[in-house]
Amino acid sequence: MPRHDSALTLLVEGKDDVHVVRHLRDAHRIASFEIRDREGFDKLRQAIGAAVTAPEKDAIGIVADANNNPTGRWEAITSELADVGLKPPTDRDAAGTIFGDDPRIGIWLMPDNRSAGELEDFVKQLIPAGDPVWPRAECFINGIPEAERKFAQGKVLRAQVHAWLATRERPRPMGLALTAGDLDVAAPIAVAFTDWLRRLFA
Repeated sequence: MPRHDSALTLLVEGKDDVHVVRHLRDAHRIASFEIRDREGFDKLRQAIGAAVTAPEKDAIGIVADANNNPTGRWEAITSELADVGLKPPTDRDAAGTIFGDDPRIGIWLMPDNRSAGELEDFVKQLIPAGDPVWPRAECFINGIPEAERKFAQGKVLRAQVHAWLATRERPRPMGLALTAGDLDVAAPIAVAFTDWLRRLFA
């Protein structure tokens, strides 16, 4: 009998993560799994213990932004796992971390499970190579004087990505831009991430 989606669960930080993961999953024809938006890293971290100790779970995945402190984020996640008796690896795997059994646990820190950054750093690498508008989107955002910026200092790339998305024939959120073909679902980082999903939820 096929497993119910709830036996395979991915915890993510926000709605953008949900949509990006869902559209990549479908584009790469990965078997269905449940995606839960935990509405921020703190709530995601607090949900880890209950998720991995819930009955009838085959696999639990955790996707979070590394931000400017990949090591700190890794330690925050793995300490929650250790608190419920699990033994996560001491370091991240560039191919996506997977360990354990019953349930199998996966961890991916955006963008590539190694570097500092966030979802937008991942999505930037899905913009087709040589796209002529991307340098203009960068220039536009960079040209806004700091005193006039409405976005946080550390969110310049996020503003650039959304400026680029706004130039599409039919501007869409990041997830729908994948389905529409504006973003490259076959980019190396997308393949690496979906390979991790496939191995985790196989």
